Amino acid sequence: MDQKTHDKGLEIRKAVLGEAYVANAVKNADEFNKPFQELVTEYCWGAVWGREELPRKTRSMLNLAMISILNRPHELKIHIKGALVNGVTREEIREIFMQVAIYAGVPAGVDSFRIAREAFAEIDKG
Repeated sequence: MDQKTHDKGLEIRKAVLGEAYVANAVKNADEFNKPFQELVTEYCWGAVWGREELPRKTRSMLNLAMISILNRPHELKIHIKGALVNGVTREEIREIFMQVAIYAGVPAGVDSFRIAREAFAEIDKG
Protein backbone atom coordinates (compact mmCIF):
# COMPACT_ATOMS: atom_id res chain seq x y z
CA MET A 1 0.00 0.00 0.00
CA ASP A 2 1.20 3.48 -0.85
CA GLN A 3 0.64 5.39 2.40
CA LYS A 4 0.61 8.83 0.77
CA THR A 5 -2.11 7.82 -1.72
CA HIS A 6 -4.06 6.05 1.04
CA ASP A 7 -3.92 9.13 3.30
CA LYS A 8 -5.01 11.38 0.46
CA GLY A 9 -7.84 8.96 -0.29
CA LEU A 10 -8.93 8.88 3.34
CA GLU A 11 -9.05 12.67 3.43
CA ILE A 12 -11.16 12.83 0.24
CA ARG A 13 -13.40 9.96 1.31
CA LYS A 14 -14.17 11.72 4.61
CA ALA A 15 -14.77 15.05 2.87
CA VAL A 16 -17.24 13.54 0.40
CA LEU A 17 -19.01 10.84 2.42
CA GLY A 18 -18.67 12.33 5.87
CA GLU A 19 -16.51 11.59 8.90
CA ALA A 20 -19.16 9.40 10.57
CA TYR A 21 -19.74 7.19 7.53
CA VAL A 22 -16.02 6.60 6.98
CA ALA A 23 -15.32 6.11 10.69
CA ASN A 24 -18.03 3.46 10.78
CA ALA A 25 -16.61 1.69 7.73
CA VAL A 26 -13.12 1.69 9.25
CA LYS A 27 -14.41 0.67 12.71
CA ASN A 28 -16.32 -2.26 11.23
CA ALA A 29 -13.34 -3.49 9.23
CA ASP A 30 -12.15 -6.89 10.33
CA GLU A 31 -9.46 -9.28 9.22
CA PHE A 32 -11.61 -10.33 6.27
CA ASN A 33 -12.61 -6.96 4.78
CA LYS A 34 -9.84 -4.64 6.04
CA PRO A 35 -7.73 -5.20 2.88
CA PHE A 36 -10.80 -4.26 0.81
CA GLN A 37 -11.36 -1.06 2.82
CA GLU A 38 -7.70 -0.16 2.27
CA LEU A 39 -8.01 -0.87 -1.47
CA VAL A 40 -11.11 1.32 -1.80
CA THR A 41 -9.51 4.14 0.16
CA GLU A 42 -6.20 4.03 -1.70
CA TYR A 43 -7.33 3.39 -5.27
CA CYS A 44 -10.88 4.74 -5.53
CA TRP A 45 -10.48 7.76 -3.32
CA GLY A 46 -6.74 8.43 -3.50
CA ALA A 47 -5.59 7.38 -6.95
CA VAL A 48 -8.75 8.31 -8.90
CA TRP A 49 -10.78 10.84 -6.89
CA GLY A 50 -7.45 12.44 -5.98
CA ARG A 51 -6.67 13.32 -9.59
CA GLU A 52 -7.14 16.96 -10.47
CA GLU A 53 -8.29 16.59 -14.07
CA LEU A 54 -11.97 16.41 -13.06
CA PRO A 55 -13.55 18.39 -10.24
CA ARG A 56 -15.29 16.47 -7.46
CA LYS A 57 -18.67 17.75 -8.62
CA THR A 58 -18.17 16.13 -12.03
CA ARG A 59 -16.94 12.89 -10.47
CA SER A 60 -20.03 12.82 -8.26
CA MET A 61 -22.32 13.35 -11.24
CA LEU A 62 -20.65 10.49 -13.11
CA ASN A 63 -20.90 8.24 -10.05
CA LEU A 64 -24.61 8.93 -9.64
CA ALA A 65 -25.30 7.84 -13.20
CA MET A 66 -23.08 4.76 -13.06
CA ILE A 67 -24.15 3.55 -9.63
CA SER A 68 -27.83 3.96 -10.44
CA ILE A 69 -27.37 1.92 -13.61
CA LEU A 70 -25.51 -0.75 -11.64
CA ASN A 71 -28.49 -0.98 -9.23
CA ARG A 72 -26.49 -0.43 -6.05
CA PRO A 73 -29.02 1.37 -3.80
CA HIS A 74 -26.87 1.61 -0.66
CA GLU A 75 -23.95 3.11 -2.57
CA LEU A 76 -26.30 5.36 -4.54
CA LYS A 77 -27.79 6.87 -1.40
CA ILE A 78 -24.42 7.66 0.15
CA HIS A 79 -23.16 9.09 -3.15
CA ILE A 80 -26.27 11.27 -3.50
CA LYS A 81 -25.39 12.78 -0.13
CA GLY A 82 -21.76 13.11 -1.20
CA ALA A 83 -22.79 14.75 -4.46
CA LEU A 84 -24.66 17.42 -2.54
CA VAL A 85 -21.50 18.03 -0.49
CA ASN A 86 -19.59 18.37 -3.77
CA GLY A 87 -21.95 21.06 -5.07
CA VAL A 88 -24.35 19.00 -7.18
CA THR A 89 -27.83 20.49 -6.78
CA ARG A 90 -31.02 18.54 -6.30
CA GLU A 91 -32.12 19.81 -9.71
CA GLU A 92 -28.95 18.46 -11.30
CA ILE A 93 -29.49 15.12 -9.53
CA ARG A 94 -33.01 15.05 -10.97
CA GLU A 95 -31.63 15.66 -14.46
CA ILE A 96 -29.00 12.95 -14.07
CA PHE A 97 -31.69 10.44 -13.16
CA MET A 98 -33.89 11.60 -16.04
CA GLN A 99 -30.94 10.84 -18.32
CA VAL A 100 -30.45 7.47 -16.64
CA ALA A 101 -34.12 6.62 -17.23
CA ILE A 102 -33.82 7.33 -20.95
CA TYR A 103 -30.52 5.56 -21.57
CA ALA A 104 -30.59 2.78 -18.96
CA GLY A 105 -34.31 2.18 -18.53
CA VAL A 106 -37.22 3.59 -16.63
CA PRO A 107 -36.91 1.06 -13.76
CA ALA A 108 -33.40 2.36 -13.04
CA GLY A 109 -34.79 5.89 -13.07
CA VAL A 110 -37.69 4.97 -10.78
CA ASP A 111 -35.37 3.43 -8.19
CA SER A 112 -32.92 6.31 -8.43
CA PHE A 113 -35.64 8.90 -7.83
CA ARG A 114 -36.97 6.90 -4.87
CA ILE A 115 -33.52 6.61 -3.31
CA ALA A 116 -32.83 10.30 -3.90
CA ARG A 117 -36.06 11.26 -2.13
CA GLU A 118 -35.04 9.06 0.82
CA ALA A 119 -31.61 10.69 0.94
CA PHE A 120 -33.10 14.19 0.73
CA ALA A 121 -35.56 13.36 3.54
CA GLU A 122 -32.71 12.14 5.76
CA ILE A 123 -30.71 15.29 5.07
CA ASP A 124 -33.70 17.58 5.62
CA LYS A 125 -34.46 15.85 8.92
CA GLY A 126 -31.03 16.89 10.08
